[in-house]
Amino acid sequence: MLELTESGVLKGCRFVPSPNCDDRPTDAQITLLVIHNISLPPNLFGGDAILRFFTNNLDYGAHPYFNTLKDVKVSAHFLIRRDGEIIQFVPCSKRAWHAGASCWGGRERCNDFSIGVELEGSDVTPFTDAQYSVVATLSQIIKAKYPVEEIVGHADISPGRKTDPGPFFNWEKYRSII
Repeated sequence: MLELTESGVLKGCRFVPSPNCDDRPTDAQITLLVIHNISLPPNLFGGDAILRFFTNNLDYGAHPYFNTLKDVKVSAHFLIRRDGEIIQFVPCSKRAWHAGASCWGGRERCNDFSIGVELEGSDVTPFTDAQYSVVATLSQIIKAKYPVEEIVGHADISPGRKTDPGPFFNWEKYRSII
């Protein structure tokens, strides 16, 4: 049974703490949910590279692409693997470093007021039914706990800089099940 605690930890899933977070501004309310995609190396799934990346333990020599990530410090609140497994990296009460330079509804610094959910995927691969089911359930849990007003993609808050969750994320399917 999945349940968000007062501190924003999701009971019923694996928690792998990321150092790439900090306190939200004291007046920040969580009003935005941001959906991303990630695969490391790009377009390859499975393995532990995403977990290592979000915890600053990535072996930069393990793949040529990883050299481009040196000194990058990012995290998300949640990752949903291809099989539907949820891994949490940052409590929802904290600010995860997932959005970068971003703006939504005239407000900059979306990390201040959002929760980031990464789907293991890419811009060139459809997402799995398990991922849609789990991201819908997780979205409902988050919306029940926080005053989330909108759910958007990373590309929506960082246009021209980001493309995720990409053209293979079926927003119509997702919105029909949340």
